[in-house]
Amino acid sequence: MRIARPKPKTDVCCMNAPIKIAIAEDNAMLLNRISKDVDGFSEFKVKHQAESGNKLLEMLANDSLIDLVLMDIEMANGNGIETTETIKNLYPQIKVLMLTVLDDSTAIFKAIRAGANGYLLKDEPAENLKAAILDIMAGGASMTPSIANKAMKLLRNAPIEEPVSEAESFALSERETSILEQLCKGRNYKEIANNLVISPGTVRKHIENVYRKLHVHNKAEAIRLAYKSGLV
Repeated sequence: MRIARPKPKTDVCCMNAPIKIAIAEDNAMLLNRISKDVDGFSEFKVKHQAESGNKLLEMLANDSLIDLVLMDIEMANGNGIETTETIKNLYPQIKVLMLTVLDDSTAIFKAIRAGANGYLLKDEPAENLKAAILDIMAGGASMTPSIANKAMKLLRNAPIEEPVSEAESFALSERETSILEQLCKGRNYKEIANNLVISPGTVRKHIENVYRKLHVHNKAEAIRLAYKSGLV
């Protein structure tokens, strides 16, 4: 009996169909040069050329079968960062490679936050651009070395947020926590009022707030969650 052998996986860059590229660049001469550079490689095909972010979005609305966008940052009528964010929301499968003269930390940070998959300076040779596109399409995140260095510094200097414990996330006041502790000890409203020297009505109001903050509906649920979350 013949056993069917699984077909070998085909890498993105080795597929017959070229990688479909869109370019957003407001400088006509640069747009033409970048387009020629990209089309000069058999692995790529330029489908859209736009002079602004808004124009690119119009083109994608009519034909979104694009694999990767080469995106300028400083453009009138829809800058590159805003356009990248919109593309990532509407067409998350499309990769975006920022292609710009800006290498300042603010631009890098905003581009990464917007969802950019890579960041190259416009003076990179065509071969480097090709390598970056193939790297991104293979799942990488390509950057000009000087940009990568700045990105690493941004990460090193970023403030570390301490994780908030589950108990802290409920934001119970000190009084509410005290009342919850009393409930866990099996005290009734009157006993809690006597122990904390407050009225039963005040106890009832605090317990209502505790239930609301814990998203529970009765004492049993509140006690169970209190022990599970380390509230008491």
